[in-house]
Amino acid sequence: MTQRIEDYALIGDLQTAALVGMDGSIDWLCLPRFDSGACFAALLGDEDNGHWRLAPKDAGKCTSRGYVPGTLVLETVWETRTGMVKVIDFMPQREKVPEVVRIVEGVSGTVDMYATLRLRFDYGSIVPWVRRSHGHRVAVAGPDSVWLRIEHPQSVPVKTWGQELSTRSSFTIGAGERVAFVLTWHPSHEARPRLIEPFEALEQTLEDWARWTGQCRYEGPYRDAVLRSLITLKALTYLPTGGIVAAPTTSLPEDPGGVRNWDYRFCWLRDSTLTLDALLATGYLSEAAAWRDWLLRAVAGDPADLQIMYGVAGERRLPELELPWLSGYERSAPVRVGNEAVDQLQLDVYGEVMDSLHLAHRAGLAGRPHAWNIQLTLLNFLESKWREPDEGLWEVRGDRRHFVYSKVMVWVAADRAVKALEADAGLRGDAGRWRAMRDEVHREVCEKGFDPERNTFTQSYGSRELDAATLLIPRVGFLPPDDPRVIGTVDAVRAALGHDGLIRRYSVRGGSAVDGLPGSEGTFLVCSFWMVDALRMTGRVAEAKELFERLLALRNDVGLLAEEYDPASGRQLGNYPQAFSHIGLVGSALALAAHEAAG
Repeated sequence: MTQRIEDYALIGDLQTAALVGMDGSIDWLCLPRFDSGACFAALLGDEDNGHWRLAPKDAGKCTSRGYVPGTLVLETVWETRTGMVKVIDFMPQREKVPEVVRIVEGVSGTVDMYATLRLRFDYGSIVPWVRRSHGHRVAVAGPDSVWLRIEHPQSVPVKTWGQELSTRSSFTIGAGERVAFVLTWHPSHEARPRLIEPFEALEQTLEDWARWTGQCRYEGPYRDAVLRSLITLKALTYLPTGGIVAAPTTSLPEDPGGVRNWDYRFCWLRDSTLTLDALLATGYLSEAAAWRDWLLRAVAGDPADLQIMYGVAGERRLPELELPWLSGYERSAPVRVGNEAVDQLQLDVYGEVMDSLHLAHRAGLAGRPHAWNIQLTLLNFLESKWREPDEGLWEVRGDRRHFVYSKVMVWVAADRAVKALEADAGLRGDAGRWRAMRDEVHREVCEKGFDPERNTFTQSYGSRELDAATLLIPRVGFLPPDDPRVIGTVDAVRAALGHDGLIRRYSVRGGSAVDGLPGSEGTFLVCSFWMVDALRMTGRVAEAKELFERLLALRNDVGLLAEEYDPASGRQLGNYPQAFSHIGLVGSALALAAHEAAG
């Protein structure tokens, strides 16, 4: 049976990540990077597409599980008729190559354990050639090579054999005994890398995470939830470059059985300001600086070529393909890799970049001498482009429109330029020019993007539809929170896009014409966090806190959130875990805490 999306926990090494189910099966893992081909793809197909299950023989879901506090080390416990066993899953921060370590630890009595390793490279399509070498199992296919070795210091007998194009293992574990399985990937043309000692690697990984979480300077309400979200954001960071992927998965559906299935293993500019704000506010200055530097490298060049997303190293070409051999999660097809939305025009990203760099400068991050020149170049381009329609924040695959949020972020771009020039006389630039642009955009949005009859900003000029992104209008400073138009927009969005108290990003009734797609989707979790912020800013703090705590309750047993939640079925939807959702959680928690501290 397919597990629910929220039945999975995350492990990772800051360059890729794996999803571990409550049944002890790793059903998703891309090697060696987040955006590489998956060697375990059962998540989007079935067991024949690759998985690695390690659990008591004939057992189902675990009895309990959780992360070692302050880490990404997962402990899964089964209580059986004969005893209790714990499986410890983690990925050490790599020296050179990625490794997955699974340590079986007997807690009490004896437990019969069973493992099935079914490697399928290239998203579950390639069966490797498996051989023995120096007591290890070696799987090779094309550029990929994986080694499996087993360490059992108490000399626990472990039987291993091949069966049905998989590697099986069985053994009996007793109290106090440990057996470690280590999976190591490396390029097949290179020699086997140095072997790690799994038990030492566990201690080192625990130390690494404890050292990192010890830097968190947030000590306010909801700290455990905030810290778990920060750990998740760190796990979604590609350490060599500082880029942060939106999620480690592709094609987990927004509409089960439907076509709304996208690849999120890339870095979106739209997330930049909120991500930077969360990292700076909680004390992670080096991560914030790395993300800022990734952003500067990614956007460098002709501003006409600015993209809404990039690969983890700043790659521009992300061609979208469909993988017909994968049936999709709960038969949600097609399964896609790559994302053709990369070629869309989204005017809001220029504002996101300007806002992020402005925030970084205000926070005291060490400046980059070329940063202001890049910003001026972006502004010059935006000045000539902002009057055009675009695809908008939500990457609609319908016709271009004059989206209100896009124009608001154009205003943000000009506003941050004015503020930078006013604050630093050493910067070159014409503040009057950008002030005039800012004022013109503001007038147009208020004239064409506001519906006075309903007292609300709309999704696009002349539209009756609403958009949850307009909840950000007071946050970015376009209008003050006590402006009647802001209050009216918050109320209208709540009424029109609310579903059981949570917020959809826009209307998809009967297949919305705006996004050009059939089917529906769940409530958007980050939009619900935006509603928390909007309620707080408009003076409804008790309602904001109530909604925030409702959202906290939607996290799974290990504190993770997907992109969406469906109140009707009571389940998470979309790619998972989702950076944007966890960024929203951190931002709302910190804002509520600041309000409480202010009295």
